[in-house]
Amino acid sequence: MTNILSVPLPEELKDEMGRHKDVKWVEVARQALWEKVKALEKLDEIMAKSKLTEEDVEKHSKIVKEKVWNRHKKELGL
Repeated sequence: MTNILSVPLPEELKDEMGRHKDVKWVEVARQALWEKVKALEKLDEIMAKSKLTEEDVEKHSKIVKEKVWNRHKKELGL
């Protein structure tokens, strides 16, 4: 069974796509959706093996953000 997905597009994107009528945009969209699904499946596989908790992730996220911010402050002379 075929399903239809309706996607609203900004006018500028629609206009640019219209300039390339030789491109099968439906196929481009289908391929992009498959690529995203496959990437999410890989991520699910990785996450299924992870022993990190949500709390661990939050803690490490804060540490990384702080270190990145400190590096940028140093580079900017703040």
